[in-house]
Amino acid sequence: MKKTLLALAAITASSASFAQSSVTLYGTLDASLESVKGDKTVTRVSSDNLTYSRIGVKGSEDLGSGLKAQFTLEAPVAVDTGAAAAPTGARTFWSDAAWVGLAGDFGALRLGRIDTPIGDIAGNVLSAQTYDDLSLVGTRAAVNYRRADNAITYVMPVLVPGVSATLQYTTANGTATTAGQEVAGANVGKAYGLSVKYLAGPLSAGLGYENVKDDNGIATDGNQKANAELIYGAYDFGMAKVTAYFDAETHPYNAFATGERRLTVLGAKVAVPVSPEFTLIAGASQARNVLGSMAGDDNVEIITVKGIYKLSKRTSVYGMFTNVNNGTATTVGPADTSIADKTTHGIAVGMVHSF
Repeated sequence: MKKTLLALAAITASSASFAQSSVTLYGTLDASLESVKGDKTVTRVSSDNLTYSRIGVKGSEDLGSGLKAQFTLEAPVAVDTGAAAAPTGARTFWSDAAWVGLAGDFGALRLGRIDTPIGDIAGNVLSAQTYDDLSLVGTRAAVNYRRADNAITYVMPVLVPGVSATLQYTTANGTATTAGQEVAGANVGKAYGLSVKYLAGPLSAGLGYENVKDDNGIATDGNQKANAELIYGAYDFGMAKVTAYFDAETHPYNAFATGERRLTVLGAKVAVPVSPEFTLIAGASQARNVLGSMAGDDNVEIITVKGIYKLSKRTSVYGMFTNVNNGTATTVGPADTSIADKTTHGIAVGMVHSF
C-alpha cells in the first residue's frame, strides 16, 4: 500500500510539473507560381512571396512567483526546393529565431538571435516580403537588420495602456570583419535599437530606430556608422484600413568605398475586407537614392496589389502584382533581370498553410 501511495504521489508531482511547462511545434508554408518581367522574363515556382516559410518550436515553463522561462527556435524553409535556407541566402538553420529568456512583472529579457525592434515593425507590421517595397529597395529594417545575432533584448512591461516598447543591444550581427576574421577591439556589427508601438481600438502607430557601428563590415576603415528610422501610423475604418509609413536611413556606400548612402521610402497602403474571406490590399510608395547615386534621377515608384482569400483559419490562397518604375540611376526590381530607367513587374499566385 505504501509503495502504491508513493507511486501515485510521484505521478501526481510529475503531472503537475508537466502542467507547468508547454512546448509548441508550429510553422507556415508559402509556395507560389510567379512570372517576373524585367530585361528578360523568368517563370518559376517560388517561396515566401506573401509571408515567410518557417518551422519553429517555442516553449514556456512556469518557475513560480510570476516568473517564466521561455525559448524560441525558428528555421526558414524554402518551399520551392526544400532547402533549409531561403534562396536569398545568408541564413543559417535557426536564423529566423534562436533565443532563451525570462519573463515576469519586470517585462521580458531575451538572449540570442531575434527580431530587431525596427525589423519587427518592417516584417510583422508593414510586411517586408520579396516583392514589398521595403525589401525591394534594400532597407536596413527589411534586409540587413531584419534580425540580429548576439542580441540582448528587453521587452518592457506595459506601463501605459496600449503602449509597448522594446530595447535591444547586439554585440555583433554576423557581418564579416577584415579577411573574414574577428578583429580585437572591432565594432563591426555592434548596434542598439528601440521601438515604441501604440494600439488603441482602430488606431495604431509606432516608430523604430537602429544605430549600427561599422556597418560596412570593415574593422579598419574608420567605424562607418548606419542609422535607420521607421515610422508608421494606421487607422481601421471598418470598411478599409489605411496605413502610412516613412523609412529614412544613412549608411556607408558599400564595403569597398567611402561615402554615405541616403535612402528614404514614403508609402501607404489600403486593406479592404471585401468579404469575411477575401481581403484586397493596394499600396504605393516612392524610394529615393536607393543605390547611393549622388546625382541624376534616382527615384523609384513601386505599386503593389494583393488579394488574399481564406479557405480556412489556417489555409489561404492569394494573387499578387508588383510594378517597379526605375529612375535612370537605379536598378531595383523583383528579379536580377531589372535594369535602370525601365519598368519591371512580377505576378504570382500561391497558397499559404499554417500549422
